[in-house]
Formats: sequence, structure tokens, C-alpha cells
Amino acid sequence: MSAGHGATPTVEIPVPTGEVRLLSGIQRRLLAVPGSREAAVTLSHVGEHALGWMAIAGAGMVLDPARRGRWAMVGVGTFGAHATSVVLKRVVRRRRPDHPSVAVGVGTPSKLSFPSSHATSTTAFALLAGSVSGVPIAPALVPVMLASRLVLGVHYPSDVLAGATVGAGCAALTRAVWPTAAVQRVLPEALREAEAGPGTTENPEEN
Repeated sequence: MSAGHGATPTVEIPVPTGEVRLLSGIQRRLLAVPGSREAAVTLSHVGEHALGWMAIAGAGMVLDPARRGRWAMVGVGTFGAHATSVVLKRVVRRRRPDHPSVAVGVGTPSKLSFPSSHATSTTAFALLAGSVSGVPIAPALVPVMLASRLVLGVHYPSDVLAGATVGAGCAALTRAVWPTAAVQRVLPEALREAEAGPGTTENPEEN
């Protein structure tokens, strides 16, 4: 039977399943923490395109000239991690969360979700900067960034976990490759390692 004139149309809301339900539950609990949304938005802006982390690496190059080359490594590795996440997003093409039970708290530059670029670049930066500064940055920064993406409803839990994994891999690769002779040869002299990398000729006077 057709509805009478003036009847309110019925809108069916899909029942959340799988990761949507998990994300909704996590977001609800995190938003209950005072200031969590505001902090998440701030982190979102700092980590956008990894620009905040690369700015810190640049500041390290200026303020810590003795380790200028190592801070350059932080910036290059962070940028490389971000670029890797963008390529993976275009390959996987998973859409961001889109369900009434999930509140989206910030705009995003794309609709693609997997992996989280914020999680990827932040993890790479935290591990690399920690290795240079000697400060354990990753345990304090990475979980907060991962949680912030869930607070804002722009990623599924698997997106941020995958991003952290990719970022850790990029950081490990950067640390392994940076000191090698092949990389050191193409760097400006001011950014080269003080010690010879693998494959360089040793100075016989040092033996």
C-alpha cells in the first residue's frame, strides 16, 4: 500500500558490520576523552603530507649541524614513506569509512584509505628521528597518531596498523641504505657520513 500524502519517508540505515562496527565502537570511546577530537585535528594538520615531520627534520639540519646528514636521512626517509603509502593507496583503492555510525571529523585530500599515510609517515619519522636524537619518540607518538585517525573517522583500524607497518619498513630500509657508499657518493659533502659506508675504500693510516 502506498503511503498517504504528507507521510515522512523512511530512510533505511545499513547495519554496521565488520570493521565499521569496530571503528564505531573505538571512536565512541575515544571521543569520550576530553579534548581528544581537538588533539586529533591538530595532529591531522601536522601530519598532512608529512610536512610537519619534514619541517622538524629540516630544523634538525639547521640546529644540529654535527648531525646534519642524519637529519637529512630523517627527512628523506619520511618523505619516502609518505610516497610509498600514496602509491599503495592507488593500487589498493579502498574507500574511506562511509557509514552513519562513524562521524568524520576532518576533511581529507583523497577518498582512498589503505594504508593510512599519516600512520606511515609518522612511524617512519618517529623511528628515524629517535635513532638520530636518542629519544624514544615512536612509543609516545605513533600510538597517538594511529588513535587520532580513528577519532576522526577517516580510517579503519587495519588502515592505521598497515600504515605503521609500512612506515617501520621504510624506516628500516632508509637506515640500512643511507650509510652505503652508493648513497653517500651522490650526497652533497655537507650531508655525508663522517665514517665510510660499506663498499668505500679504507684509509690505510687508520689500520
